[in-house]
Amino acid sequence: MAERVCFVLQVRPEKVEEYRRHHAAVWPEMREALREAGWRNYSLFLTEAGQVVGYLECEDFEAARAAMDATEVNARWQAEMAALFDLGGEHADAAMTPLPEIFHLD
Repeated sequence: MAERVCFVLQVRPEKVEEYRRHHAAVWPEMREALREAGWRNYSLFLTEAGQVVGYLECEDFEAARAAMDATEVNARWQAEMAALFDLGGEHADAAMTPLPEIFHLD
């Protein structure tokens, strides 16, 4: 059974437009790496205040995250995104803490 994962992150409010621009043109090799690592139905939503809500489905979130962490393209992407967050040096993908699911219709 697929694991459903939802998480929140906070983009620096002054960096919201830059974050939006980056995600309007995600590198093809990044998209492919996510697919190969088992990230399915991956979506990001962004408020004007900079709150990011992410959702994905995978077989095992920790394994899917580790698979991405092992790729060179993810290291480049995370370095590019680092200035958009205030995570004390932690990359955004490492800061993704799944929210507990409390209801699912099916």
